[in-house]
Amino acid sequence: MKKSDLINIIAEQTGVPKVDVLVSLESFFTNVKNSLGEGENIYIRGFGSFITKKRAAKIGRNIKKNTSVYIPEHYIPSFKPAKEFVDEVKKLHTSNIEVVNE
Repeated sequence: MKKSDLINIIAEQTGVPKVDVLVSLESFFTNVKNSLGEGENIYIRGFGSFITKKRAAKIGRNIKKNTSVYIPEHYIPSFKPAKEFVDEVKKLHTSNIEVVNE
């Protein structure tokens, strides 16, 4: 599913114009990026957490030049789904799979 598909679905289900849904969705994405960039995690009960994870400094390899490259400590964004979210996805996914007994 693409962002445009998601916007269409939300607009159809809520009756809100697509332009307003797009503005809301873009605002959400911008606020998540800004908060994580400032080191602030976002917790959404029943859905999950947007967090940053610290990656330690390490020595990498440039395969083309066969040289070592120092990679400094850095942070990456991560999403940790809530237990309810994981359970719901498992339930929906397993209901779509047919069990075949031989």
